[in-house]
Amino acid sequence: MVSDRGLEVLRVIVQDYVASREPVGSKTIVDRHSFGVSAATIRNDMAQLEDEELIAAPHTSSGRVPTDKGYRMFVDHLADRRPLNNAQRTAIETFLGASGDLDEVLHRTVRLLSQLTNQVALVQYPMFSRARVRHLELVSVTPNRVLAVIILDNGRVEQRLIETESPVDDDLISRLRSLCNEAVAGRPLLDAHDAIGDVPADIADLDRAAAVRIVDAVREQLSAQRQDRLVMAGAANLARTEDDFPGSIYPVLDAIEQQVVLLRLFGEMESERDGVVASIGRENASFGLETTSVLAGNYRSSGGEIARLGVLGPTRMDYASNMAAVRAVARYLSRILDAE
Repeated sequence: MVSDRGLEVLRVIVQDYVASREPVGSKTIVDRHSFGVSAATIRNDMAQLEDEELIAAPHTSSGRVPTDKGYRMFVDHLADRRPLNNAQRTAIETFLGASGDLDEVLHRTVRLLSQLTNQVALVQYPMFSRARVRHLELVSVTPNRVLAVIILDNGRVEQRLIETESPVDDDLISRLRSLCNEAVAGRPLLDAHDAIGDVPADIADLDRAAAVRIVDAVREQLSAQRQDRLVMAGAANLARTEDDFPGSIYPVLDAIEQQVVLLRLFGEMESERDGVVASIGRENASFGLETTSVLAGNYRSSGGEIARLGVLGPTRMDYASNMAAVRAVARYLSRILDAE
């Protein structure tokens, strides 16, 4: 078992290594921190930490660096629950307070979170499993272009421009609008996709091909609202910390381009309603992200759906500050969406 002083030594090793990227030795600890004991005593504590595989010695240095297990111990037991400072809170309120619809809110959120943490920021779209279709609007833009607007009862608005091979007159648009709303208005998204499928059967043969094209596009819209999606920002931050990735950074860049990988990782991370969870280093090996850490928290959409947001970066990151940023942004995002 590691002593209480040994755990404090681990804390300062993590903090100093994150700040400097330099392995930390016993003399450095004695000089920088008030332990009130000799360097020899600190070396004994470090030997115990090394025996527990919480720290390791790089072959080029006599100092020690945290292992994945050491970072895990730090996150679970030693990291301060650090509040954001006034400037950070003001930035969140200013940056997100001016947001508009859900798409803009989430895109602003990832940009802000990336700026606060200097990591890759990720925000998952809500699944909208409980959302219902309030109204479907079809508007003729040109003879061969129709704008489809889906309005959900949680305030989400989705637009798509549909191109048809043949011109579509206003009478057909009006007829389709009426039939589609009869089929989907008030239905959950899970049902609306199937319910609208029979609408073209009620359209005259002459206009059926155009009707099928429009209805199929609307069904794709409805289906897209049921699927998990991610918004991401700050990938360039990985390049700034390239030295923290052994070997090559390219496998990490390849992995984060695959949304399905990140969504699966989010889904497998243990959920805490109001907290932030971490997946560190080798815990991410099955996703091709064993040199990274991921911090994630929950937010709630206006319809009550729970989704995730978080950051991804090297294992050598400022866990306490980044967890505070994820926690604060998640809570503020929930408040914004609840007020809409």
